[in-house]
Amino acid sequence: MRLDGRDVFFLTGTDEHGQKVEQSAAKAGKTAQDFVDEVSQNFRALAKTMEFTNDMFIRTTQPDHKAAVQALWKQLEAAGHIYLGTYEGWYSVRDEAYYTESELVDGKAPTGAEVVWVVKEPSYFFKLSAWQEPLLKFYEQHPAFIAPESRRNEVISFVKGGLKDLSISRTTFKWGVPVPGDDDHVMYVWMDALTNYISAIGYPEAGGKYQEFWPADLHVVGKDILRFHTVYWPAFLLAAGLAPPKRVFAHGWWTKDKQKISKSVGNVIDPVGLVEMFGLDSTRYFLTSEVPFGNDGDFSNDAFVRRVNNQLANELGNLFQRSLAFISKNCEGCVPKPASALTDADVALLKSARGLLATARPLVGEQQALHKYAEALNQVVNEGNRYFDEQAPWALKKTDTDRMATVLYVTIEALRSVALMYQPIIPTSASKLLDLLAVPAGQRTFAHIGAAAALTPGTPLPTPQGVFPRVEDPAAAAAAAAAPPKPPKQPKKPKAPKVPKEEQQQA
Repeated sequence: MRLDGRDVFFLTGTDEHGQKVEQSAAKAGKTAQDFVDEVSQNFRALAKTMEFTNDMFIRTTQPDHKAAVQALWKQLEAAGHIYLGTYEGWYSVRDEAYYTESELVDGKAPTGAEVVWVVKEPSYFFKLSAWQEPLLKFYEQHPAFIAPESRRNEVISFVKGGLKDLSISRTTFKWGVPVPGDDDHVMYVWMDALTNYISAIGYPEAGGKYQEFWPADLHVVGKDILRFHTVYWPAFLLAAGLAPPKRVFAHGWWTKDKQKISKSVGNVIDPVGLVEMFGLDSTRYFLTSEVPFGNDGDFSNDAFVRRVNNQLANELGNLFQRSLAFISKNCEGCVPKPASALTDADVALLKSARGLLATARPLVGEQQALHKYAEALNQVVNEGNRYFDEQAPWALKKTDTDRMATVLYVTIEALRSVALMYQPIIPTSASKLLDLLAVPAGQRTFAHIGAAAALTPGTPLPTPQGVFPRVEDPAAAAAAAAAPPKPPKQPKKPKAPKVPKEEQQQA
């Protein structure tokens, strides 16, 4: 979105309150604050390692966030949407969610988490039951609010099943935001956590970033917390007279070699380890391109190696390497000068490459189909490889050097658009590719895709270098090295000479 000229506020962070956190801190022998300081730092370090470009990392233990949560509470209370009562029922500490008896599966939460019976205790309630019909009407009027479609259907079905008033405070632990005017209660962690989206941009102040960026264009969340974001969150906001976000997209989960990822199984994937093993851009590319975004997906080192080597090293990297190496040897290392008249094949490749932006905008902005974005880029790269093979500049070198120069120019001009479009997925590698094409630093946004910013003939190009080394699974390589050598092949028995038919008949 930034590369496409949009004014962006990209937020991520950590929600740090709740009973689960308090219990985990006690188990680790730390104060709750020391515990969340450490955990939050791990996520901030990960964002830096992965080169995410978030504008802000919010922590729900920040004083300004706490003040915003209390302001929202007061707004809801003043509007008559909160009342004091008593709560008893099933609660999952791990999920930080309340469940009805009918939702339990074999005595556990639908997620498989353990549940505990909360003995009757004082609790403030949000009048969620009053929002069943307004929410259903909101979903109908805003069909793009929940995605993908399967998740939208899931939420609508849940709401149609009936909504009960929601317990939004607890008295049995203290690690949370105090309820305004009643310090015996701390707020339900999800009312606290969800408010981060508006506290980060200045709520309850009405101007500044809040005015500029709210309602948010997109929340991206895990499918396990969809209910909180698409039922509770819009209900809180509508009740407070605030606009809900425009869209909530729920991504799926990864499995590892067809098994659920869990600490007990020991198949946890460490993203930092992936980067150390395979490289940052390879990791980003695989996670973006392998699985339809919104679905569950399976991770395997074999799939990782295959996809990265095939699509980055063999296809994208190879086309860059052989076209630029040929230019280096045959065009004095400068951008070739194309003929004034282009063939249909030339025009078709340039049209495909320069049309990538129009293809990508709805895929990303409207559908969040990141895998289709990666696929669209790969299709143009494949088209470029076919074009290069069919035009055969090595043969044209002997017969038509002007046509050779045109083919080389069209190839690298198409690759310029491709490299610009690869920047959101593989930023470091895309930058190196643009360096190899001598694209100026000021001409690397999506506004420069097209003929107006085309490569200038005669521009000196740097010495071609490989950008995508082939990756290898160290475990597979070690296993292959440790395997006993195969026995030498036995020489084949010589075949009996064929006897001509005439001789066979004579015999």
